[in-house]
Amino acid sequence: MNINYTETADFLRRQIINSGRELPQVAVVLGSGLGKLADHIGNPLVIPYGDIPNFPKSTAIGHKGNLIVGTLGGKPVLAMQGRFHYYEGYTMEQVTLPERVFALIGIKILFVSNAAGAVNPDYHVGDLMVITDHINFMPNPLVGPNKDDFGPRFPDMTEAYSRRLRAIADREASALGISLRHGVYVAGTGPTYETPAEYRMYHTIGGDVCGMSTVPEVIVARHSGIEVFGMSVITNQANDLKDGAVNDGDDVVLQADRAADRMTTLFTRIIANS
Repeated sequence: MNINYTETADFLRRQIINSGRELPQVAVVLGSGLGKLADHIGNPLVIPYGDIPNFPKSTAIGHKGNLIVGTLGGKPVLAMQGRFHYYEGYTMEQVTLPERVFALIGIKILFVSNAAGAVNPDYHVGDLMVITDHINFMPNPLVGPNKDDFGPRFPDMTEAYSRRLRAIADREASALGISLRHGVYVAGTGPTYETPAEYRMYHTIGGDVCGMSTVPEVIVARHSGIEVFGMSVITNQANDLKDGAVNDGDDVVLQADRAADRMTTLFTRIIANS
């Protein structure tokens, strides 16, 4: 598939400039049930995904499918209310289209958020976890001819998630009295939730939470030279840690919504100080 990233970037650039807004250098991807942050964006310009050339539609529960441009933390930002998932039937190139478009319009920092299931038994529903690293069980989005205009053939992933931004998050969370976990996100394709054996494996190999998104976006963002901060909201626990428990998509969105206010406050402070 050949996606015309320049066409999409030019469209968004025109929309932003023609509305009298400043081109942002910060972008935020909001996961399942976490779109509430968009309500705090000042002077919003709302662009439905269906109006953006080459953009797929977001079909997942809790993903509204809007791109919002405005201000947060006193800075121009661009926020995605909903992302694209491999399990929706999209190619990895489609899933990561926004990140390459972000690079073309001048985004320097990407904030990614997601609803995740805990495989670490010390984690609980409602916890916020700063992503320090990831383990990828999804197809790598950089497979195929390298897009030299964006980055090198073999990008380094030693610091996929910015230490600088994590330090700011810790400082601001402490000032706000918000408790943070720090851990490793394991990415699988979905759409099935993991089996008890898979949950146990994920924790055994070093994972703390698992989900069905985020990692392809982070890989492409880092390939394009964008600094990344990631956060997971713990919305469910591994089903072998609670007797008789099952995973439910609607409950995941509900639990994410309950934690969204804390995440919004923290993201706003990190953006203001980044």
